[in-house]
Amino acid sequence: MAGSARQGALWLLGQVLNDRRLLSELTGAPQHQRLEPGDRARALRLTLETLRGLERADRVVKPYLRKMPPLAVRNVLRLATVELCQGGDAHGVVNEAVEYVRRGKRTASYGGLVNAVLRKVATEGAEKWAELRVPRLAKWLRQPLVQAWGADAVAAMEVVHFAGAPLDLSLKAGDWDQGPAADLAAEVLPTGSLRLTNPGQVSALPGFAEGAWWVQDAAAALPVRGLGDVSGLKVLDMCAAPGGKTLQLAAGGADVTALDISESRLGRLRENLQRTGLTAAIVASDALAFEGTFDAIVLDAPCSATGTIRRHPDLPLARDGAEIGGLIELQAAMIDHALTLLKPGGRLIYCTCSLLPDEGESQIDEALERHPGLRVVPEAFDLPGIEKEWRSSEGGVRLRPDYWAERGGMDGFYMACLSR
Repeated sequence: MAGSARQGALWLLGQVLNDRRLLSELTGAPQHQRLEPGDRARALRLTLETLRGLERADRVVKPYLRKMPPLAVRNVLRLATVELCQGGDAHGVVNEAVEYVRRGKRTASYGGLVNAVLRKVATEGAEKWAELRVPRLAKWLRQPLVQAWGADAVAAMEVVHFAGAPLDLSLKAGDWDQGPAADLAAEVLPTGSLRLTNPGQVSALPGFAEGAWWVQDAAAALPVRGLGDVSGLKVLDMCAAPGGKTLQLAAGGADVTALDISESRLGRLRENLQRTGLTAAIVASDALAFEGTFDAIVLDAPCSATGTIRRHPDLPLARDGAEIGGLIELQAAMIDHALTLLKPGGRLIYCTCSLLPDEGESQIDEALERHPGLRVVPEAFDLPGIEKEWRSSEGGVRLRPDYWAERGGMDGFYMACLSR
């Protein structure tokens, strides 16, 4: 198992569940990068599947344990149980799991236990797995979401989270069925994004090398569209990395400044600009210290990212919500500063990939109180595919994972257009 995808997945699981690190922080680490490219991709896929099915895996295994083994052994059982219950080869899965445990100094004595438990899981687990409830969100997040949206809505979100996420693409220009992207087996979503259900390796897809598109969830692609025609406008993407919105603005003909505090995160934006042949001025700086004047601003503010769990199931396990209060204060400060950079009559798009109203609707309500003359422009989102029930009372748009559930859902997102 040394150097295998399963070993890589076990390292990732340990980092998330023991050290509370996010997968986005781990995939660039040497321990992950030293795997072969195919094994890296498989290790990440196994990790995501295990995190999504963690509750079910623990429930399947529990009757076979007298007491809980150490976390490292539990993670081996979890990973193997998810594979077995989803149709993995019993011989290979069980043997590799047992071999891995027996090689570890602290886990060697658990080899017999792992073998016995997984043999049971191999014969009985799939049936039990299918009978179990859809895994629930962590309590720290589930409770405020139920308060905000109701128990039925949250249960529907959890179904979408458990299913995982398809791949959405934004086109640089033209029609999806022409040019380099013509061979994509894609569904055209009502809002214009392309959706692929089983895309495989992203860099091998038609149109990738030619820069015809970039990966961007359909929900995340909507805020920029609220600015309408940006050709010739001077636009600030205030928290730009990883850069999907910058690419949209540049493709629309805007004079874009892409601002972000993280130089390393801006590296991915530079790569995508080069691949797509688009241009933007890139600035690594604290947004609250940045100065300038712009026709329009996009503020995709730092947030809890609770709307992205269908793609990032590690988030509610690696976080506990303690940082949200500070994020809410930062969001308000960023709105206030952004308004000082906006030309009279210009438009500010405020958005967050959060499901919490305190990071969305409430921020707009409070900004309107702080800034006399500031108004919401609800007609900015009179766009194809925007449904009536997505509109929020203060004039913004609220998106949730359970919307388009039959299509694979979407990220949770909030957006509003402001002007004065």
